Amino acid sequence: MTRKILFQIIEPHQKENAIEKAYDVLMFLTIIVSLIPLTTKSHTGIFMWSDFVSTIIFIIDYILRLVTADYKLEKGKFSFFLYPFTFLALADLLCILPSLFLLNNSLRLFKILRMLRILRVFKFIRYSKNIQILTNVLKKQKESLMIVSLLALGYIFISALIIFNVEPSTFPNFFDALYWATISLTTVGYGDIYAVSTTGKIITMISSFLGIAIVALPAGIITAGYMKEIKEL
Repeated sequence: MTRKILFQIIEPHQKENAIEKAYDVLMFLTIIVSLIPLTTKSHTGIFMWSDFVSTIIFIIDYILRLVTADYKLEKGKFSFFLYPFTFLALADLLCILPSLFLLNNSLRLFKILRMLRILRVFKFIRYSKNIQILTNVLKKQKESLMIVSLLALGYIFISALIIFNVEPSTFPNFFDALYWATISLTTVGYGDIYAVSTTGKIITMISSFLGIAIVALPAGIITAGYMKEIKEL
């Protein structure tokens, strides 16, 4: 079996044959099974074996993607060096490492990294067309989203400065003021810390109203980009 055929099997695309579809289904099910142990505190029996088997499959998948990296990145032999540093390759590697203690008792220190297996969720990106579209939208709209993020951070900082100086007794440190500004921006309002003076309450109302507008901006940008991507398909 040539490397090109291997690449066609492991890399999802629109026109797939039965073998390629079967591989996609296998990986999809493996990702789901690999996440099951995270729902329990038990690390023995069926949970240990499900993690063991899924880890072996992930290792094989990682190796196959590495040896066919030149078809993916199209940068010749340099692709084999670049691939391990791509986002999905790093996610693949990080979700494999925590399970290595099952293969070698000398690596039990990696058990503390168990939660990194949550990164296996990112493997769904390869097998979901909608997630791929959303990823493309985020890449194309990154400048707009960055500006909105900076606007939100600036708004939180300024709001925190104002409330920190208006109600120093309610907010003994600046971190509490930042926390208040953040939950006001997102209009969550947990109620564990709040303004008590009339001036502080007015500032809270203004902060909440403006927060709704700022929070809505990313949703509008992503939705518009998503609709544009769908039309271009």
